[in-house]
Amino acid sequence: MSDRTFAAEDQLPRVPLPTLEDSAERFLQWCAPLLNDDELATTRAAVDDLLRADSPARTLHAELREYDATPGVGSWLDRFWPSRYLGRRDRIALNANFFFLFRDDTVLATSTGATQVERAAAIVSAAVDYKLALDEESIPPVTQRGQQLSMWQNKYLFSETRIPGEVQDSVRVPYSDDSPGPSTARHIAVLFRGNIFRMDVIGPEGAPYALEDLIDGLRAVREAGATRTEAGVGHLTTKARAEWAASRAALRAVPANVDALDTLETALFCLCLEDLTPTDTLHACDQLLHGDSANRWFDKSVSFLVFEDGRAGINIEHCGLDGTTILSFVDTLLETSVADHAAHSGAQKQGTPPIAPIEFVLDDALRADIAAAGADFAQYAADNATTTVSFENFGTARAKQLKISPDAFAQLSYQLAHRRSKGITGATYESIATRQYRNGRTEAMRVVTPEIIAFVDAVENPALDTAAKLEAARAAATAHVERARQCQSGDAPEQHLWELQWIQRRRGEELGVTEPIALYDSPGWVVMRDDYLSTSSAPSVNIEYFGFGSTSPTCIGIAYVLLPDRWNLYLATPQTVADQMHAFAGHLRTAVADLEALLN
Repeated sequence: MSDRTFAAEDQLPRVPLPTLEDSAERFLQWCAPLLNDDELATTRAAVDDLLRADSPARTLHAELREYDATPGVGSWLDRFWPSRYLGRRDRIALNANFFFLFRDDTVLATSTGATQVERAAAIVSAAVDYKLALDEESIPPVTQRGQQLSMWQNKYLFSETRIPGEVQDSVRVPYSDDSPGPSTARHIAVLFRGNIFRMDVIGPEGAPYALEDLIDGLRAVREAGATRTEAGVGHLTTKARAEWAASRAALRAVPANVDALDTLETALFCLCLEDLTPTDTLHACDQLLHGDSANRWFDKSVSFLVFEDGRAGINIEHCGLDGTTILSFVDTLLETSVADHAAHSGAQKQGTPPIAPIEFVLDDALRADIAAAGADFAQYAADNATTTVSFENFGTARAKQLKISPDAFAQLSYQLAHRRSKGITGATYESIATRQYRNGRTEAMRVVTPEIIAFVDAVENPALDTAAKLEAARAAATAHVERARQCQSGDAPEQHLWELQWIQRRRGEELGVTEPIALYDSPGWVVMRDDYLSTSSAPSVNIEYFGFGSTSPTCIGIAYVLLPDRWNLYLATPQTVADQMHAFAGHLRTAVADLEALLN
């Protein structure tokens, strides 16, 4: 196996394309536990209609099969991901972007000073080292159980910017037809008090600036941006996408603003210097998720944030980057000292790097637009309720002692807590990584199985003895592991059926498929995808918390860091149902204790 970053991509196995019959059968199995008899009968009839010999779904599936066999296409999902992520029309700020809060005791953090500019400069130095290594393809491919994983997402780490569109967004990115090969940019965008600055991080001869130089440059940024701007253009990136597209067009009507946007969009990444110290960990997490939107550019693929006290984290635009890619990126940055990063990258002392304000020419209409966007998003963020839950004495090591899959333990606990807090079992999403495939990203797993419902019923039934409850827990854990294995193997129905729906939207008229397909209005499709819990994990010893917003008006977003010795969760939900989230958090603590006692 080659150690070159992208060498294995063409040799990786392709994502299997399920048959229409297999996806339909699994879909029925997956949605059935959430439906009553009448709903299931209606859904079964829709599936039968989908599978009839002359069904329009067969035309759509044939088109997908033909696309999958097209030379140069890496995966049948290659058009799905842009449709899914770039096609969404709501905000990406808080709704789609996700964050990691770094630990304070990483090798990188402890190898330099603790002030804001020292920590920020260390992160910049480490990121530039990674960027130059990526350019040379000397970042070894990530492996899992000896198998190399897809690394194509790493091409989206630097100089990638999402561009708002009226109908669908686009992406400005290197390694593309418009910009072949790695990014040639030598600068980053630094934001402080809503002011935006260009700062070079790679010198004229190609050598990165030394740590001391970067510190001096960031001090100069803080001094130049000491007065908070009243027109933080970053507010506009919080708008719904079509609205932001209209605002961007108004900005670009002024030539100077075209240059300003070009500087921002080609920057390697954003560095947001915050002029506050978080009051506690939850406050730090909330600031990383949304914070001061004047001091953000949410369309940038990577934004590092550093607070006044030196605490730090990262905010990620999701269209080209998943959590597993960011974890390996962040681990590489944080597990090495700043001196070793500098030595590896060939950083040289070159004096204070050039900095310059990125300035926009704004008329009264644009200023009003910016102010309204900022006020609207501030209210939107205030309408988002969050909390953290931490288990300092439970982690994967304890789960393995109890002879249960750690993730199964987590998901069983979530279901038990949800039933106790709301009295119902609701649709639950879990992200499953599939990077072992070419262009692999994630698969959508639906957690609720008949065995999980039987487990919760059993635990909540005082008439059952411990042996019966234990048997139900073991059966639910086994079913969970098996479904996760199916997802990892590409044997999952949702994204396949969803892509058929996208094909109809994109090309239905051309293919002669214009009539509504009953499946997509069936109770099974609607109920299975209406998340009550949306869950994802980020296992890294360098991460304290991971977080994202909820996905529906009744949803609790559950981002969890499950490690051998601890288990930290960040929960988010709309303020209108905040009491349900707090009840869930309380019941989760007792659910974990009860399940641990049962398995013990």
